[in-house]
Amino acid sequence: MLLQMQHMKQMNMENDSSVSGFILMGLTYQPELLWPLFVLFLVNYTATVMGNLSLMTLICLNSHLHTPMYFFILNLSFIDFCYSFVFTPKMLMGFVSEHNTISFTGCMTQLFFFCLFVNSECYVLTAMAYDRYVAICRPLLYTVVMSPRACSLLMLAAHLMGVSSAIVHTGCIIQLRFCGSKVINHYMCDTFPLLELSCGSSHVNELVSSVSVAVVVVISSLIIVSSYALILVNVIHLSSSKGWSKAVSTCSSHIITVALFYGFGLLAHIKPSSAESVVQRKFFSVVYTFVLPLLNPLIYSLRNKDVKLALKRTLKTVTI
Repeated sequence: MLLQMQHMKQMNMENDSSVSGFILMGLTYQPELLWPLFVLFLVNYTATVMGNLSLMTLICLNSHLHTPMYFFILNLSFIDFCYSFVFTPKMLMGFVSEHNTISFTGCMTQLFFFCLFVNSECYVLTAMAYDRYVAICRPLLYTVVMSPRACSLLMLAAHLMGVSSAIVHTGCIIQLRFCGSKVINHYMCDTFPLLELSCGSSHVNELVSSVSVAVVVVISSLIIVSSYALILVNVIHLSSSKGWSKAVSTCSSHIITVALFYGFGLLAHIKPSSAESVVQRKFFSVVYTFVLPLLNPLIYSLRNKDVKLALKRTLKTVTI
């Protein structure tokens, strides 16, 4: 820990606008917690990778899961699978290394892929909401509207918009000048910690970055809220309890995922106003970046009869 503090002072003494790297402060200043946290996040990492990989495998191997809804779930699991590689390996190395440093290129790469997967997941969740709307409110047109070609185009658009948003967002941060402290008070390269380190005016960069985020959130939120509002209106007119229960079972997993994703996402990216707020930001970021990718495959498997049936069939095939 003493060596890390000395290394931090050495980097802080550098007063150059061309930054070669940063120091990540991580989650805690207490050395006795580093190894327990290493084990905890290693278990989380393994479970996240295996959970999402297993769900993707089940969907690919079972033909009765080759439907639009599971195609979107496959893309969601793929995003969470890739997402787990953005922060966790670097964070695990930080727990056991003396100097938790990251190069400028590595930092910007981490930020880019973070923005890419978060934005892509927003659009995938949006497409899933539209899929549920068509399935419940326009069932006779479902196979036409949600054709394989339409679903593929929706996912292609989701990933392309994710890439474009990530380019804009990362480009704004790359243009900043860093000539003071090189210590990022976080376990990852995120927008607000980097903005706090910039010297000179960053208002334009912050504005463009905020507008980019706002566009993604507003568009996806409007479509999701509109879809479920129309679903609710449709369900209210259903006279049978069977129709109610079917609609609830169809939408419940997605509603839970959306609520957790947007809820903790907003809490993690509220600009901190005090040291206590920084700690809270780290906590919400941990939930957002480590817990949610682990929960998503559980939400879509434990609450889903089709996935349970696919798991039984796959296990039966393997054991034969």
